[in-house]
Amino acid sequence: MTGRLQVSGAHASQESGADERLDVAAGILALLADRTRLALLQRLSEGEADVTTLTEAAGAARPSVSQHLGKLRLAGLVSTRKDGRRVVYALRHGHLRRLVHEALNVADHQISGLPPHD
Repeated sequence: MTGRLQVSGAHASQESGADERLDVAAGILALLADRTRLALLQRLSEGEADVTTLTEAAGAARPSVSQHLGKLRLAGLVSTRKDGRRVVYALRHGHLRRLVHEALNVADHQISGLPPHD
């Protein structure tokens, strides 16, 4: 009976891990579901940038951009470093760069009406 409990426990643990994985992925996608944050991540996929550069790229007000960057930083999607008095932002994961790129590719196909290709 103990072996069965261990198997059930292992199965429950795997389900818990799978649930956590889905929860984290859904949270990341929710962050991407905002136009300003997506624009910021698109610009950061090209390389590091400071708030002024990101504000121009997002076409949003600086306080709004700062709030969005704070959310992305707290979520662990972007990192920061100081360059003198400037704060420079960067993507933390190449996976995120690819995710943003793929989302934009899907949008291109939706807009153009062309069928997607793999």
